[in-house]
Amino acid sequence: MSTEQNKATIRRWYLEIFNQNQLALADELNTAGYVSHDVYAPPGGFGQGPQATKNIVSLYRAAFPDVHFTIDAQVADGDKVATRWTATGTNSGSLNGMPPTGRSVMITGISIERFENGQIAETWVNWDFMGMLQQLGVIPTA
Repeated sequence: MSTEQNKATIRRWYLEIFNQNQLALADELNTAGYVSHDVYAPPGGFGQGPQATKNIVSLYRAAFPDVHFTIDAQVADGDKVATRWTATGTNSGSLNGMPPTGRSVMITGISIERFENGQIAETWVNWDFMGMLQQLGVIPTA
């Protein structure tokens, strides 16, 4: 696959799986051994393969049913794609045991995906978890 095709796959991951809740698409886009490396994952992580993506999306869509990702920039080299993104949503469901706050958030992050045979094999993600908690009023801003 070309770097442009890999970038298009990542756009589908965010814009179709996450924004449109098309979880079945994970079976097409993720390898059987897919792993998400996210320091803010719940204990035990998200699992492996397409189910990991389904778990990630289900967790955050339960907490932010109106979640919407925007792709701000992408860079690709070889088998990797780096994506800078912005996510918005309203916290109307619980998140890892934290009760809903009813507040809206705008979160930014960067992910790097590694591809195998045209599918996403690994994700490393770094996002503003602390900023999200501050916007939710869970921790103080100062």
